[in-house]
Amino acid sequence: MKDKVIVLILVIIMLLNFFDVITDISLGVPMWHVFSESLIVIVSGFGALLLVKDIRSRTLNTVRLKQELVVSDDKLRNISQEMKNARHAYSHVIHGQFEQWHLTLSEQEIAMLLLKGLSFKEISSVRNTKDKTVRQQASVIYSKANVEGRHEFAAWFLEDFMA
Repeated sequence: MKDKVIVLILVIIMLLNFFDVITDISLGVPMWHVFSESLIVIVSGFGALLLVKDIRSRTLNTVRLKQELVVSDDKLRNISQEMKNARHAYSHVIHGQFEQWHLTLSEQEIAMLLLKGLSFKEISSVRNTKDKTVRQQASVIYSKANVEGRHEFAAWFLEDFMA
């Protein structure tokens, strides 16, 4: 908007000076004065043209960027859906492994909360149990999974993703 106002001002300056040059020529004003005002007309017109060209270029660029943004949003939605599908599939894999380890439903719930990164205190709060109960169940989970602790337990599920 500001650029369009500047273009309008330059065009007005150009037109006013153009009519002033014509008047000065008809009145016999010295040529150096006519030349200097003609130069103002030319520079104003050239500036207006450059500004119009720049506005047009930025407008086309904005349109292109908006189109790219729409395409990117579509790709992101598709990726998000792919991520949801992958998480769902991975969740099935995790639960399948829990069943191979013969974890009880309670142990499976705790194991999943451990994988999500919750502390024993947070898990006990979520499950309305004592902290000691969660610790004991976590020890049973680690034993059934044949791992030493929480970090090795989480790593068991992530190591295949690391190259």
